Amino acid sequence: MFKLSDWLFSLLRKFLFLWVRTDVIGNKAETLGLNLALPVVYVLQKSSYSNRLVLEEECLKAGLPSSQEPLKCGKHSLRRRFFFLSEPKGGVFSRREMPLMTGRISELVNAATEDPTLDIQIVPVSIFWGRAPEKEQSLFKLLLSDNWAVSGRLRHFFIILIHGRNTFVQFNRPISLRQLADESTSPSIGSRKLARLLRVHFRLVRQTVVGPDLSHRRTLVSSLVRTPSVKEAIQQTMATDKISEEKAQQKALKYADEIASNVSIAAVRFLHIVLTWVWNKIYNGVTVNHLEPVKEAAQKGGLVYVPCHRSHIDYLLLSYVLFVNGLMVPHIAAGINLNMPIVGAILRRGGAFFMRRSFRDNKLYAAVFNEYMQSMFTKGYPVEYFVEGGRSRTGRTLHPKAGMLNMTIKSYLKDSNKPLIFIPVYVGYEKILEERSYLGELRGKKKEKESILGLFKTLRNLKNHGRVTVNFGAPLKLDDVLTQVRPEWRNLSKEKTKTKWVTEAVDHLASQVAISINEASAINPVNITASVLLTTPRLAMDANLLAERSQAIVNLLKQRPYSERVTFPDGTGEEWVNYIESMGLARRQKQSLGDIMTLSDSEAILLTYYRNNILHLMALPAMIASLFQNRGSLEMEKVEWLVTAIYPYVRSELFLRWTEESVWQEAQAWLEIFFNNGLLRTDGKLLFRPTVGTREFTLLSTLAKTIIPTIERYYIAIAILKQHGTETLTPDKLEALSTCMAERMSILYGLNAPEFFDKSLFRNFIAQLEKNAFLGRAESGVLSYDERLDLIAEEARLVLNADIRESILQVTSEAAEGEEPSVAQTAA
Repeated sequence: MFKLSDWLFSLLRKFLFLWVRTDVIGNKAETLGLNLALPVVYVLQKSSYSNRLVLEEECLKAGLPSSQEPLKCGKHSLRRRFFFLSEPKGGVFSRREMPLMTGRISELVNAATEDPTLDIQIVPVSIFWGRAPEKEQSLFKLLLSDNWAVSGRLRHFFIILIHGRNTFVQFNRPISLRQLADESTSPSIGSRKLARLLRVHFRLVRQTVVGPDLSHRRTLVSSLVRTPSVKEAIQQTMATDKISEEKAQQKALKYADEIASNVSIAAVRFLHIVLTWVWNKIYNGVTVNHLEPVKEAAQKGGLVYVPCHRSHIDYLLLSYVLFVNGLMVPHIAAGINLNMPIVGAILRRGGAFFMRRSFRDNKLYAAVFNEYMQSMFTKGYPVEYFVEGGRSRTGRTLHPKAGMLNMTIKSYLKDSNKPLIFIPVYVGYEKILEERSYLGELRGKKKEKESILGLFKTLRNLKNHGRVTVNFGAPLKLDDVLTQVRPEWRNLSKEKTKTKWVTEAVDHLASQVAISINEASAINPVNITASVLLTTPRLAMDANLLAERSQAIVNLLKQRPYSERVTFPDGTGEEWVNYIESMGLARRQKQSLGDIMTLSDSEAILLTYYRNNILHLMALPAMIASLFQNRGSLEMEKVEWLVTAIYPYVRSELFLRWTEESVWQEAQAWLEIFFNNGLLRTDGKLLFRPTVGTREFTLLSTLAKTIIPTIERYYIAIAILKQHGTETLTPDKLEALSTCMAERMSILYGLNAPEFFDKSLFRNFIAQLEKNAFLGRAESGVLSYDERLDLIAEEARLVLNADIRESILQVTSEAAEGEEPSVAQTAA
């Protein structure tokens, strides 16, 4: 039957969408978990005819049940399949929305109570015109607020006119009316419960999508200088620098102005448009995984995003992903080196706040920065910073820097009313944008200073860089981390944050963040084929064999995934090999007996970067495989001893997820996988490797060779210690000698892995030897050891072949006989 009202509604909907443009998420039935065989009723927060038009348009586009259709519910009939949570009060031009329990809610609950077989799916739909967080004390906020004298329809007309082309619509998971009615003792209680659930839901969704109100930047900057801690720092600066109070205050204001972000939703939209073009230009696509827990966490507390840092693209990409998926862009800690003309202003409006590399000796700057961070956390703004400090030039997750984590914990201890939740993020590239500069730095070239010219040079060379994967790790509640370290932390003084337990909490949190980032790693065609190809002595392998071994290792890792958040590549090994060739990461040499994939020295160095992205995923099975490189069989007890002895050092370096107490249980699970795949066999007491030359043996050997360079590096440090004797070397001297020897070995034996002589890895290994009491330290600061170190050195023969062991001993012996070499001398 034709109805004029329906025709008019359809006409107005089409007319509205001549101007309105929407971004929509969650509008697929499978995403919502919607059962289309059951009735669906939509709920909007505020009464608005334009919201009705938008809802119906998006339902029709997505193939969802129409919101305009009637619904028969037993004795009750609904004219339309939607209702508003709040009802309008007042006149035509001065209406206000009151959060009352609408009659429609009572009707629905009564219908479900009367008919025990009836189930209706209530789908909340949030509509945001513009997604702009409101400014505190803003005239624009007053103009568009419910308190403004001219409100209601006239107000909404202006909202559509100003924000209509940036409308965001979010469909949310349905609420089962059947379940709610069954859990309620009466219809009235059920109605109140449903109304309360919906009110809380819409409030939390707004908090997630829009975020808290923004302070005016000028107001925020001036307020920082008035805080007690900054006032105290101003007085100290007056005394130490012998300047007036006015000059000290101006200094503090200058610091605050240098630091503070200036978020502008217009700038965010501009960046969204620009970055959409950039991503389409340089990437084949961006894959996002495990985002739903982040949305849930955003409704429970303030978020601190802690991504790995591989590229300057990281923070742009993460903000882009969050904005597109309906989450507020975070305030991002950026190095002051990025505060360049033009670029710095754009980044600042996109959410960046700038910090100096070090401000330990500048108490006034430190006080201003700490207060700025305190204001971010207490007001509930999402924040993002990189715990690694700088970008990783080796592809590994770097050891976290304590600074920002320390500030976060101390700020939270002062005010823990709003929960803080850390969101680890893994960003995986198939081809890094800065590969040329990284290659130069890995070869010893001095790091180039960021500049506009350098930025345009990078943009000029935009080309295919493959796909990017953004994997979100498991959320870490700061409350839980603090409780693990100090269960009674809430009862301690909020002023005493410079205590041992706080330092322990910072270290524990840093470790958990790094481990959680690695748990969310992405295996892709580039890093898996790189892992296999780099195990060959001459950086060349038959193309079919490369495809077969890459596929075999992925199949192994799928049988025992490192974590539930690790993602695997689609396709076959052959497709992966063809892919890296098309990306220019390896070359194919035609040969009559079969094509050969080869690498130049430069390509090999770059591929070590990508291999290192996933080295930790293979570390434990590779450790087991390495034990059988030079022995045909081993006792189970020996395998257990070696795995548990080596593991603490590998775990510390690669941030592996298992504790030292639980690693053997995980290793046993891997032994079962090895047995099932023919990579090892057992008679109950001994473990036997496959026959040399078989497919299983070569696969076991390939797996082992991914971890052997790490163990070789450990052996270099131990060999140097033994060569010089106990109580002769300080930790710093051992680190320097080990770095020089490793670099010399790399040059002599063609090891195309710059991290092989990374001094920070030697520093960490030496610290772990001390922590595990294999090394002691005399009063003079020199290192001491006993016969247990000899035992470790002896067991290295199971992993390292005789040539490598002899070469290491020979090089260390030559160095011990002469003067301590410099890096330049060893390179010569």
